[in-house]
Amino acid sequence: MVLIFIAVVSINFTACKKKPLKPDNPLNGRTTAVFNPNKTYGTVTDIDGNVYKTIIIGNQTWMAEDLRTMHYRNGDAIPNVTEDSIWGGLEAGAYCNYNNTEDLDTIATYGRLYNWYAVNDTRGLAPKGWHVPDINDWLILIDYLGGDTIASKHLKEADDLHWVRYNEADNSSGFTALPAGSRYLPKSTKDMRYYTEYRPKPQYNTTLAPFLYFSGYDT
Repeated sequence: MVLIFIAVVSINFTACKKKPLKPDNPLNGRTTAVFNPNKTYGTVTDIDGNVYKTIIIGNQTWMAEDLRTMHYRNGDAIPNVTEDSIWGGLEAGAYCNYNNTEDLDTIATYGRLYNWYAVNDTRGLAPKGWHVPDINDWLILIDYLGGDTIASKHLKEADDLHWVRYNEADNSSGFTALPAGSRYLPKSTKDMRYYTEYRPKPQYNTTLAPFLYFSGYDT
């Protein structure tokens, strides 16, 4: 099971009316991501009180930060599973932090890692009024940015503050994709600073699901 960060898309934005569990969330304002200074960003707040930048790209509105909630949309807790031996046998939603870190700046910047069961849970992983993007959402975005050979250049954070090397990315879309890594077995977490993966809906079957791959070694 691949663990990935989730970029959440909403075509029709609806403000979250439910009171956040932690309105004074200590992660807010700590990200070190470099956003496009020429873009105007909005915001959305999740059930935990995490505030995220949002960006309009074409006719879509995307989150410009990685998800870091610890609760489903209805307030139910998502289990934090840190042991590989347990993770490998899960058949329910869970999350972890990269290398199980508790560093607030790292979590605020890169978000958390979620398994497929959390992504697909009917209680909802995304903030109210939002949804995890499906393949069509991603294809619309990629096509709008010029196709799959150059779209990543416009989606990734510019320069090499977080990516392992400068790769000509310009973040002209404002999406600000970061190299958040993933989680594989038997190795707990893998390759932060080198790549990131986004898991869209729907899954292909019970054991495999598609993902989009951003690498520090392409544009």
